[in-house]
This record gives sequence, C-alpha cells and structure tokens, in this order.
Amino acid sequence: MNPKIVALLMHKNDLEKKQLQTHQFINDMPPAAWDKRQKIPILKEDYFLDKQAVYISKHNRFAPYPLHGQKFLEINYMFSGSCQQVVDGAKIQLKAGDILLMNAGAKHSISALNEQDILINVLFTNKNITFKLLHDIHKSNSLSYQFLADVSLGNPLSQNYIIFTKNKNSDIKITMDQMIEEYYLKNSYSNSVVESYLNILLIKIIRHHPMPTHKIINAKQKLIFNILQDISQDYQNITLSDLANKYGYNKNYLSNLITKMTGKNFSSLKTQERIIKANELLTSTSLPVRTIMDTVGITNKSFFYKKYKEYYNKLPGDRYLPKL
Repeated sequence: MNPKIVALLMHKNDLEKKQLQTHQFINDMPPAAWDKRQKIPILKEDYFLDKQAVYISKHNRFAPYPLHGQKFLEINYMFSGSCQQVVDGAKIQLKAGDILLMNAGAKHSISALNEQDILINVLFTNKNITFKLLHDIHKSNSLSYQFLADVSLGNPLSQNYIIFTKNKNSDIKITMDQMIEEYYLKNSYSNSVVESYLNILLIKIIRHHPMPTHKIINAKQKLIFNILQDISQDYQNITLSDLANKYGYNKNYLSNLITKMTGKNFSSLKTQERIIKANELLTSTSLPVRTIMDTVGITNKSFFYKKYKEYYNKLPGDRYLPKL
C-alpha cells in the first residue's frame, strides 16, 4: 500500500489521543448520524451514503465502542493487529487480513484497539449487489453467495454476518488496499473506481473463501435467480410472457411468485435493471442523458429522473465530468 496512506492510518487523530488518555469512548458521530428512536443506537444510511456509494473510515483506537446497529451493509477489514467484537451476541476475533461482512440490522460492539490494531470500516448498501454481481459469483454455490443473494433480494437472513478468515492468497488484500488507497487519494472519478473495487472485492472474497456445504438453494430460489439473470441480459425487451413460456409456468403464478420472492413485481425489477445500466453509462461515459435513456429503453424523461432519484438519491445530471 502507498506509504502515505499507511502513515495516515497509523497516525493518531485528536479523538484517538483523547481516548488513549482516558480509555473512555468518545462519540465521534453527530446527532444527525444516529437514529436514537431505537433502544440501541442505529447509524443512519443517508448520513454516510447520501452522496457516495461507498464510505470508508478507520475505526478509532484505545477505547471500547458500545453496542450499536446500522441501516447499511458493513465490512470490517483487519488491516493490521487484531480485535474482538460481539456481533448479535456472538463473540468474534478478527486477525490481520480477516474480513467481517455484516448485513443491515446487525448489532455489534468492539473492544478497545491497541496502537497496532488498524480496523477499516467499509459501508455500502444492497444496491451495490447487482444482478450481474450475483451472476458472477453464482458458480461458487456457497453460503457466501446465498448471503449476498438474500441481501440483494431483501430476504430474511438466519445470521446477519459472515466471516472470511485470512487466506495465503494475497489477492483479496490487494483489492482491499487498492480500494482504500483510491478512497483516500481522491483522484478523478474516485467514487466510481471505489464502487468498482467493491464489486471486485466481493467476487474475490467468494473466489478465495468458498464455503460449500450442501445444496442450499431451493427450486423457487433457483427459478427466481434464473429470472433475474434473464432480466439482466435482456432488460430492454424481455416480457413476463416470455419468462412464463420459457419456464413453463402460468403467467399470473409466475408474476405472484416473483413479487413474493423479491418484494418487487416484474415491471419494477426490469426498471431497476434499466436504471442500473443507465447509471453504469452515466458514471463511465460522457454520453448525453437522452442517449443513455434510449440505450436502456426508457422514453419518458420525467419517469427516468424520478426512478433514478429514488434508486441513487441523486439526479442523473449530478455526476463528475472532466474539464475540457
């Protein structure tokens, strides 16, 4: 990793210096970051992820962090040293190179970190787990895949976290370090690059930490996954009738099953995929918005802007463009 970034992570900030003296937790988050209507304080998604898809920070050392929850997904990456946490009542120890992935709703506390214990927090939402990402990692057929698939589809989880222990392969660490460097260096297009690194990171986690046990995806889940793939591949033209004919189901039955399993109807899923594809073009090209709308198959500009705002909490025009 870039020596400047390593030095930045190792440097004691003002809050850490105070915690080192007292070993008492100092809340570094303003009231706007917390939803305190719950018995346990909950960190709010819009405070961290309103204007960026991924939020990265170093966990402050020298004092225990009390029990809290969050309304987003979180990766805890043990950059160096070790730490002890309690997640949903389970005691967990992370060593250098370990990764803890927690779903929104997980509640955890962290014991005090020592000087050499550097823990990196990566915050993101299930919007980052796209149909394409699920397709790329589907072959592993692991608990990890099922975890991410359920998160993406909004299905309840039997466990709100999953741990990936350090592997001899340094591939994951390379991507994690690249993502951290990109985040802190703030080069042009850094937000888009960081988001891309996150997708690569999730795929590499599955690649190097497979957890095959037994077939855990039932027939209905397989059908829905195949349908999501079909939507992703032919989102411009595919119809519910096409899917009903392909899989041999009654159209109404299939429509109800899709809604039951995903929480969204077929039309909404197709629109979601179109918006995802539009965002990819918005963040990676200089094409006009109208051209991008035509490319993804949306003709109504007001509808496009409304749906894009709902999904990304910003307008399509709110993007970085290089100075000419």
